[in-house]
Amino acid sequence: MSVFLDLSALQSVPVANLNRDDLGSPKTVQYGGATRIRVSSQSWKRVIRHGVEAELGETATRTRLVPVKVTETLVKAGWPADLAQFAGAQVAASAGKKGLGVEKAGHTSVLLFLPEAGIDELTALCTEHRETLEQGLGKSKPGQLLPTTKVEEILKRRTASISLLGRMLAELPGANVDGAAGVAHAFTTHASEPQRDYFTAVDDWLDQDETGSGHLDTSEFSAGVFYRFATVNITDLLTNLEGDRKAARTVLASFAEQFLMSLPQAKKNSTAPHTVPDLAYLAVRTHRPLSLAGAFETPVKADRAGGYSAPSRIALADYAKNLNRLTGGRNRRFDGHASIDPDGYQGLGRSYDSYPALVTAAVDAALPETAEPGTVEPKTTEPETRQ
Repeated sequence: MSVFLDLSALQSVPVANLNRDDLGSPKTVQYGGATRIRVSSQSWKRVIRHGVEAELGETATRTRLVPVKVTETLVKAGWPADLAQFAGAQVAASAGKKGLGVEKAGHTSVLLFLPEAGIDELTALCTEHRETLEQGLGKSKPGQLLPTTKVEEILKRRTASISLLGRMLAELPGANVDGAAGVAHAFTTHASEPQRDYFTAVDDWLDQDETGSGHLDTSEFSAGVFYRFATVNITDLLTNLEGDRKAARTVLASFAEQFLMSLPQAKKNSTAPHTVPDLAYLAVRTHRPLSLAGAFETPVKADRAGGYSAPSRIALADYAKNLNRLTGGRNRRFDGHASIDPDGYQGLGRSYDSYPALVTAAVDAALPETAEPGTVEPKTTEPETRQ
């Protein structure tokens, strides 16, 4: 039976454009007959991933530039440019039965996701087999000159973020990782549409009697209270971390912390919308995760003071209370919340004073330090080296 940590948050974001579409406008979605501002899951997931990696000191890179980076590193080490480029291409050619395709610019045909330290390991592998590479340089069909097993071992290694968010690489058997975390698109709890901003930039060297500006343009922005949701399959996370319970607790706590404290960085210097959630609700469930997005299918109306934050918190608490009534509390082993309102909200479990206290309690409930009696832990396999 799987165990899930569900994370819901309400966050008020002022003038911003956190996530732009192909025309530079804030993304939107129609929900409940109203237009809402939307921030894609990919956008928020990326900044969460970077936060987790920075906190845990494990950096992974999603890139098509592995051959290019290997080439650059070898050139810096004194290799001839043609041999270094050939070695970089061989890194891709030596992976899998048929190799990974390399385009003219040296990019792999597929997006790889590997520990950043993998570049140094691949470079060292090329150095170890330099003589073989020199012999194959210039041949029309040199074949796979690097040991396939070692190249694949490096490309298939995992970090915490790869274990959390998954990796799709069908070209290498065993490289796929089913991510343990799912992140939903955030959307405003109320009707909201993009607004236009006309702006100018002044030319500092214009004469005093000259008027006008050096540049003028328009951009779009939005504002609103966002509902955000993510869930982590604890069972899958343990499996991806080869049963390492301590590591899983660390990764889970880091993910929860970064989910609450992260913010996409688009246009951050021109809008500085650095807010944190007004309310966070965490629940540990078995059987399946439960989003509370339905609380806002009917758009929230502003309160008498004109704001959406307080009505949104009330709507979430009421919906969670009724949803828990409908499910009879089954499959829910923990729920709790922390809020800008010190008195808390009924229907959202125990009230905690801070987000760190809430995260700690949720992690302890989701993944105790020692396995509960009768719990079947994921089977461990011969461990791969993780960077």
